[in-house]
Amino acid sequence: MNVYNAIITRRSTRRFSDREVETEKLEQIITAGRYAPSGGNSQTTHFFVIKDKAVLNRLAEIAETAFAEMELYEGIYRSLASSIMQSKKGGYRFHYNCPVLIVTANRKDYGNNIADCVSAIENMMILANDLDLGSCYINQLNWLNENEEVLKLFRSYGLAENERIYASLAIGYPETESGLPERRVIERKGNPVTWI
Repeated sequence: MNVYNAIITRRSTRRFSDREVETEKLEQIITAGRYAPSGGNSQTTHFFVIKDKAVLNRLAEIAETAFAEMELYEGIYRSLASSIMQSKKGGYRFHYNCPVLIVTANRKDYGNNIADCVSAIENMMILANDLDLGSCYINQLNWLNENEEVLKLFRSYGLAENERIYASLAIGYPETESGLPERRVIERKGNPVTWI
């Protein structure tokens, strides 16, 4: 698959099979993230590759508890509202039971922290599609990046005191009949372009 096709055929995957993702593929995906552009070539994005189901389950519990304590308000971002409502019902799995969650962190006092993390996520999503893996951008840990339980958990794995989580990525083999990602090209109706 060429790069253009890998970009335009990428779709979010929210249902993953239990099939283990090969280490070789994960290493390629992480390398693609590490080679993403960064402000001033700072290269300060910190990658956490979580395959341990116990850690994934603990993260889901922390997130559900935190979101269930939040209240809805006028104009709330739709996805955040969904996380709150699903958490209040119980059984919320923000990472869609993916076999691998890649979490990106960066220095909280660095002005390009979110942009650098998201650039890395985009590179990894495109390569995941090329490698026949499904992926989904996960924003929930960014909304909880000052949550003491989240910080405590990640600090136990090396998150620096001055780092916060800004973006995450669910990775795995899609739970589809073919085992391949959905790759239907969908016409763009938004994202206007003005040529000058």
